[in-house]
Amino acid sequence: MSGEESHGKAAGVDLRNYQLVRDRERRISKPTKRLGEADLICYALNAAEDINRSDEPRSYKEALDSSDRHLWQGAMEEELEALKKNSTWRLVDLPKGKKVIGSKWIFKKKEATPGGEKARYKARLVAKGFTQIEGVDYHEIFAPVVKHCSVRVLMAIVAHCNLHLEQLDVRTAFLHGDLEETIYMKQPDGFAVDDRVCLLQKSLYGLKQSPRQWYRKFDDFLIKLNFKRCNYDDCVYTLNHGGETLYLLLYVDDILIASSDRGMIGETKARLADAFEMKELGEARRILGIDIKRDRPGGNLFLSQECYLQKVISRYRMGESKMANTPVGQHLKLTKEQCPKTEEERKKMESVPFSNGIGSIMYGMVCTRPDVAHGVSVLSQFMVNPGPTHREALKWMLRYIRGSLGTGLSFQNNFQGGGYIEGFVDSDFAGCMDTRKSRSGYVFTLFGTAVSRRSTLQSVVALSTTEAEYYALAEGVKEALWLKGLVRELGFDQKSVCVHCDSQSAIHLANHQIYHSRTKHIDVKLHFVRSIVESGDVQICKIASEENPADMLTKPLAKERFLLLLSRIGCLPVGH
Repeated sequence: MSGEESHGKAAGVDLRNYQLVRDRERRISKPTKRLGEADLICYALNAAEDINRSDEPRSYKEALDSSDRHLWQGAMEEELEALKKNSTWRLVDLPKGKKVIGSKWIFKKKEATPGGEKARYKARLVAKGFTQIEGVDYHEIFAPVVKHCSVRVLMAIVAHCNLHLEQLDVRTAFLHGDLEETIYMKQPDGFAVDDRVCLLQKSLYGLKQSPRQWYRKFDDFLIKLNFKRCNYDDCVYTLNHGGETLYLLLYVDDILIASSDRGMIGETKARLADAFEMKELGEARRILGIDIKRDRPGGNLFLSQECYLQKVISRYRMGESKMANTPVGQHLKLTKEQCPKTEEERKKMESVPFSNGIGSIMYGMVCTRPDVAHGVSVLSQFMVNPGPTHREALKWMLRYIRGSLGTGLSFQNNFQGGGYIEGFVDSDFAGCMDTRKSRSGYVFTLFGTAVSRRSTLQSVVALSTTEAEYYALAEGVKEALWLKGLVRELGFDQKSVCVHCDSQSAIHLANHQIYHSRTKHIDVKLHFVRSIVESGDVQICKIASEENPADMLTKPLAKERFLLLLSRIGCLPVGH
């Protein structure tokens, strides 16, 4: 035994245990990863897809056993014909030592639209890309899609300027991408002719690089046609010719085109049809599950998800429930203390589809329902381990949705305001009972109707109401700059965006060169907001709390006030 160890033993201390304790003290705990806006949208899309696919076959065998087997068989044959026409692969013997990936049929039933279009049965052959190896089978995979906010911005412009709005669908879009790697795939189920494999010559659905290759091909084509890609959204394009502007939005294989000149629209569609196999859908009626209802003589364009949300209500068996007046009851105080603490309590909650329910509602929030943003934000905190109280809060929100299925965004062409874009920000103070963090909320309108909204917990604990409001203001200012830039590139230049705030102290901090010991710890955000205000890009304006629409994004409200604030941002029942 060494002298040091014997000294430690004599002192009554085990140095080995002491060292273990010191090692634990030096360990750095990693904070929980927070989901960003893109992650939340992706989660919502997956939950929404699960709702929509409830009556669709999930395999080739299920398709053959279904009552619509002749329709699914026809869809598969149509898909294979398109693949052959595109020379997507050629049959070869698998070289020795080479790996082969599988394939799978995906079936999709597109519902009939309000305009009278019949339901469509689609079959898609996809490669099992999850077996691909990075650096061997693929390299870069990122591909952008148009932001939902950009879609709403276009709808606001279409309604305000009374533009023509038409829709196109690219048949087998991913097949147009050029494949750079050598990939072998099994022949599709039900259509194998021998033991050979498919050597892919074009990109195919399911391959990790397919979205990127398709986007690059389409983007290069539009640039050659003198389209200008927007700097604020890579899937928004504009074309100026003869004093007229044409707008084009791309979401994977769905295309929206808007312009006041039908000739420009027709010429663009003809050029696209020459380069890609297109399906012309005429006047836009549904995009990304959002129904577009338009009254051109009345100058109204209405977005809703009534059909989708009706499916959500039916899926969770709330069709006969009593309707609620608000998304979150004022009596509900949700905390982690209400989460299950024993294994028995957790097992009781395992059968409750809490996460799927939140995700299903979230997709409505992402697209057309800013009224449920606060409720979704609050309930999302408990998705990992929800308790009975959280389940009741979810049921309350589903009851509210049942009573407001027809609510959506109403875009008008009779806007009488000053600036095109108008923003509203707000914050509660220490509203989270578990962490005492405050909740920020903002909503931005274009021509009087909401195009952007957010309700989220702040990343740090605010020490005062002024600090909490200022954090919310900083987030609102960032969104204002992005929207201002996007709308400017679409032809509507606004010198300064007015962001309304109901905190006089936060406005005072933003507008005046005052430093104080109580605010020096928010120095960075202070400088950022103040520099933007001084540049003139944003103005901070006072608004009364009872008139601030962002208030509904930070706390539960009574029915009358909640409906009043909704009407201020153009979120109305159909027909209003």
